[in-house]
Amino acid sequence: MTEFIPRHIGPSEAEQTQMLEDLGLSSLDELVREIVPDSILLRGDYKLPDGCSEQEALTELKEVAGKNRVKRSLIGQGYYGTIVPPVIQRNVFENPAWYTSYTPYQAEISQGRLEALFN
Repeated sequence: MTEFIPRHIGPSEAEQTQMLEDLGLSSLDELVREIVPDSILLRGDYKLPDGCSEQEALTELKEVAGKNRVKRSLIGQGYYGTIVPPVIQRNVFENPAWYTSYTPYQAEISQGRLEALFN
């Protein structure tokens, strides 16, 4: 097994046991009770519905979505016709420094886009 796989499947049973021993706890439930504040910790019966197949879930979602009323979208309306000064166009919207420094899947490119929008 390569090093990649164990890094992404979580701790083994032996590692979990060792962790609990090091912390002086007897179970993962006890660990959760120690860490999660009582105000947000769910206890007891969660009253979750029984599981269903993908087809049943899609049917239910379509039924719920069918109750939506489609209205006219006004998102983005009114922006057209706006004159963007060339200095802003080039140095903010078209500045490659905002997006070429990083590969698309890195979080930093999102930060660059946010900075560009902010500026």
